[in-house]
Amino acid sequence: MGKAVYVESRTAEVDVQPTEHPYIVRVAGVVGGEPVIRGTRVPVRAIALHYKAGETIDEILEAYPHLPPAAVVDAISYYLDHQEEIERLIEENQPERVFEEYGMKVGPKGQRIFCASPDRE
Repeated sequence: MGKAVYVESRTAEVDVQPTEHPYIVRVAGVVGGEPVIRGTRVPVRAIALHYKAGETIDEILEAYPHLPPAAVVDAISYYLDHQEEIERLIEENQPERVFEEYGMKVGPKGQRIFCASPDRE
């Protein structure tokens, strides 16, 4: 599987907002502008979920082998410094909330069904 990265085009400006953590940035248009690991689309909330599940740095790196260890440690540090924000993002991105927000349901075989109008349910 390939790396999850964004490419900064030489012809288009990308609004990268640094944070007080060297590996963590916010990029307009990338993961809704939430904090991500610099040069990737990996949100801090994803690393926080692994951390909260009790995974070690090495186990997290198995899931994200393209990340440098320091980036994972910095993402955990960002989470610890900004727990309220990251916990809110985790809650907002729970499957049930996303399904409700976008009018989706799970079909009998586990497929996602978009119910754009009442007659499509």
